[in-house]
Amino acid sequence: MRMKKKGKILCWIVGIVIVIAAGFGLKNVASGGTSAKGTITLGTVGTDEQIWDHIAKSKEAKAAGIKLRVKGFSDPVALNKATAEGQVDVNAFQSWSYLQAYNKDNKNEQIAALGTTYLEPMGIYSDRYKKISDVPDGATVAIANNPANTSRGLKLLQSAGLITLKKNFGATSGTEGIASNPKHLQFKEIDDTTGPRVLKTTDLVLIGNTIALTGHLNVLTDSIYHEKIDQSTKDNINVLATAKKNENNKTYKKLVKLYHNKNIQKWIAKKFQGTKVNTEKPISYLEK
Repeated sequence: MRMKKKGKILCWIVGIVIVIAAGFGLKNVASGGTSAKGTITLGTVGTDEQIWDHIAKSKEAKAAGIKLRVKGFSDPVALNKATAEGQVDVNAFQSWSYLQAYNKDNKNEQIAALGTTYLEPMGIYSDRYKKISDVPDGATVAIANNPANTSRGLKLLQSAGLITLKKNFGATSGTEGIASNPKHLQFKEIDDTTGPRVLKTTDLVLIGNTIALTGHLNVLTDSIYHEKIDQSTKDNINVLATAKKNENNKTYKKLVKLYHNKNIQKWIAKKFQGTKVNTEKPISYLEK
């Protein structure tokens, strides 16, 4: 009888342990955190998926003890929400200004930057004109319909000498922030992912390099004007991002160092013809 009683107690204890362990496992799945095997789920958009697939399979990742599961998204806002909610651990696709604009519009689903990766110059593209001086009065400009890229595109047009902006023009300002428009440019808002497809029907199209690459365009050779890499474009540097509560996660921060590994950088430079300019800067540089 005593043996049976002890057996029942042992089974009861084992059952409790299994339930507790299962609970921890479900909690990890629900929060989207790293799994028991330490796998980091990284979400990305466009050509960055190729970069992180390469990194995930690299000997450098193995040496760093990092296991990555790369998940592609088509909707940047959905990816940021998934990251804020913990369904994705880290994401890699957005500029510092895009992150700031997202946080401004989503007070309850905040994300934070872990570190910088690269700067991809935005370009002014045209199938009709070879240089900026050829752009006629009344030309139509296709511009992104999201605040961060609208602002960035307008700053690029100012840099090219086509418009001037008001002194208080900010990171999420739109066409209302134009001070003068001597060529009477007409603005047409588009989903920026469609940029390469509207080239044949629009005079000028402002296209970020991630989208340009998907349309087989090289910003350094195919645009008629593109961003210069200097202090004025620091808000356009891309970052690795995570949920605000995870901004000091040491495991996630290892991804920043891994991205900037010299062998990884050599592969990226060759693969994307130098259009993803390595930019290893502290977050404090962006916040100034």
